[in-house]
Amino acid sequence: MIAFGPVPSRRLGRSVGINNIPPKICSYSCVYCQLGRTIKMGVKREEFYEPDALFKEVKNKLKEAEEKDERIDYLTFVPDGEPTLDINLGEEIRKLKEFGIEVAVITNASLIWRDDVMDDLRDADWVSVKIDALDEEVWRMINRPHPSLDIGEIKKGIVKFRETFHGIFCTETMLVKGLNDDEKNLKTIAGFISKLSPDKGYISIPIRPPAEKWVKAPDEKNLNKAYQLFREKNIDVELLIGYEGNAFASTGDVKDDILSIASVHPIREDGMRELLEKANTGWDVVETLKNEKRIVEVKYRGKRFYIRNLLGRER
Repeated sequence: MIAFGPVPSRRLGRSVGINNIPPKICSYSCVYCQLGRTIKMGVKREEFYEPDALFKEVKNKLKEAEEKDERIDYLTFVPDGEPTLDINLGEEIRKLKEFGIEVAVITNASLIWRDDVMDDLRDADWVSVKIDALDEEVWRMINRPHPSLDIGEIKKGIVKFRETFHGIFCTETMLVKGLNDDEKNLKTIAGFISKLSPDKGYISIPIRPPAEKWVKAPDEKNLNKAYQLFREKNIDVELLIGYEGNAFASTGDVKDDILSIASVHPIREDGMRELLEKANTGWDVVETLKNEKRIVEVKYRGKRFYIRNLLGRER
């Protein structure tokens, strides 16, 4: 199936997904990938589907959504592999613009140093690029790239693309315990991303079964540290840690509100007290959530923060 959804997305509202790559053809074989190890590793751009066939599938999916009165915010290229391996990507994006719906592409950025890939991505309205590591050794450990790829070229390509792209530009960093969640790597990543001035810098964790069983999410302390380091670099940062709540929207239930916010932004103690005061509620709510192991208290530079318990794990 080329078109699927619409599915809810914190990043993109309600999105119709476009699977323009057969599973699992990719330029990376990331240790955390929920689709498992890459079946066919490659960097050569090919035609996988006829653009007209892809257009027709999306058209049918939009018709179905319209009949059910479902809102669509984005058409999103989020395939079972790397979308820029599709040599027809640019043509497909331009054809889909006929629907009057914004087009998004989520890419691992491995081919972004190529002029033709940059040209294709510039036609999109929203682009997210993966930046999990900038140290070559760590990059090879976590993303397991095609041997012909060069991290230096990719970094230059991301910078050049950012300078010439006029849509919404985001970055996404997947943190894996023991690989890229230490302070040295986090500072390097945050420093590079800050120079890109993204509209949003997302930090995510493995929340689905990964390609390698040994892959674990970082602990809350390191996740909070990553968030704070990004903020210190003036990055508009947001966590993607698996809780799809109504972030920042009052639900009428202060517990739900705390969980929703704490899964996107660690809540500093003074901010938590202000939130509780507005809700006419006492601190016992926080203690209850801690005792239920739904939030965790962590410290950073002498301040207390409250963050959602990753994956609801026992401690």
